[in-house]
Amino acid sequence: MLKLGIIGTHIITDQMLDAAKTTGRYQLTTVYSRTLDRAKQFGKPYGATEFYDSLEDFFDEGDFDVVYIASPNSLHYEQVRLAIENDKFIILEKPALVNPEEFSAIESLLKAHPKARLIEAARHIHTGIYQQAKDKMKEMKTIQGATFTVMKYSSRYDKVLAGEKPYPNIFTPEFAGGALQDLGVYGVYAAVDLFGTPNSVVYFPTMVASGVDGKGVAILTYDNFEVTLNVGKTANSYLGSEIYGLKDTLYFDSIFDTTKVTYYNEKKQAEPIKAPVFYTNSMVDEMNDFADVFENPDDQDQLARYNKWFDEARVVNSVMFDLRQSADLMFPADRNR
Repeated sequence: MLKLGIIGTHIITDQMLDAAKTTGRYQLTTVYSRTLDRAKQFGKPYGATEFYDSLEDFFDEGDFDVVYIASPNSLHYEQVRLAIENDKFIILEKPALVNPEEFSAIESLLKAHPKARLIEAARHIHTGIYQQAKDKMKEMKTIQGATFTVMKYSSRYDKVLAGEKPYPNIFTPEFAGGALQDLGVYGVYAAVDLFGTPNSVVYFPTMVASGVDGKGVAILTYDNFEVTLNVGKTANSYLGSEIYGLKDTLYFDSIFDTTKVTYYNEKKQAEPIKAPVFYTNSMVDEMNDFADVFENPDDQDQLARYNKWFDEARVVNSVMFDLRQSADLMFPADRNR
């Protein structure tokens, strides 16, 4: 059983812990929060026994093998640095790091601490239904492009509209927030995983009063086609996502929370894509994949999987930064490194 420590006590952490319980391969032992009361309030119902409001004590004294980090984006670098220096296995919520400089520094640190492992939690690409859809796409003779829509209204935008300050973390440059960072990364991950590194990228943001992008359109250009990303946190979209063949099309009800995939053949006939096992909690598959690596860190097959995920995370990080650069979206973290 992998002993689990957590940084970040919100809804996404609840979902992760539910997934961890489903796998039967993790046990929460240790919780960090800015206050001990919050750490205890969150962790005790899950069976945690260690609680900290000091990150240094959390890593120095905590009894855990794996740390799950789900803090605001701009805090990831320092928390990951501490975790690596303590030779921990790390599950880091997306987006992993703010810019390529941070990523390069962390990569160098990992080389100095070979026992540590860092995996970005891009849950959607680990699900069985996504993998089945990916296999089906490989059978398509021609690819003419794709449109991925990741747009969901955030209740925290109400505070931005009302002018309530401080603005929520996810809507501030200081915490490296905005629609592209929070939701757009799902579309970028799918594009990179399915089609590789784009030749060029551009992002057209719609800014909000807090100083970040509330929504926007990104275009990723490949040799023979483009991928368009519609992203947003200030509106709801009910559009699905599609990969275009010649006369055939692969349709996802959602590229980031996929529950249904349909292949439409050249005769316009619908062929449902089914996964051998489907979990309502979309984090179960990734938590199983990560446990495979953490339980067998030196196994060559697991090491190859880990390296593939890490290489992909590096490309995604670079693409995300290039998209921001194209739109002159800068964060304090970009200037601090």
